[in-house]
Amino acid sequence: MKRLRDMGISISIDDFGTGFSCLTYLKDLPVDVLKIDKSFVAQISENSENEALVRTIAALADNMRMSSIAEGVETSQQVAFLKKLGVSLLQGFYFSKPVTASELQLRYAV
Repeated sequence: MKRLRDMGISISIDDFGTGFSCLTYLKDLPVDVLKIDKSFVAQISENSENEALVRTIAALADNMRMSSIAEGVETSQQVAFLKKLGVSLLQGFYFSKPVTASELQLRYAV
């Protein structure tokens, strides 16, 4: 993993906070990004536990010089709330549905 990172490839832990996410990974692995699972994002403004978890994951990432990405962002309210909580990057249908490679080239001149 270190060789990949040395090549400029970022390493993410996906769905952080679900399943068997382990804090030891953050200490022992060359991780650049924590991806916050969409299950925490879905009802973030109505669920104080989800809010606390997202805020904590974002702060943890920041304190360890990592980025945080919230998955499953679908509304402008989620965008505002996640930015307020300190999440670095946002991902989801709010920004774009999945597109084909040719659509990507047309849309974004890649």
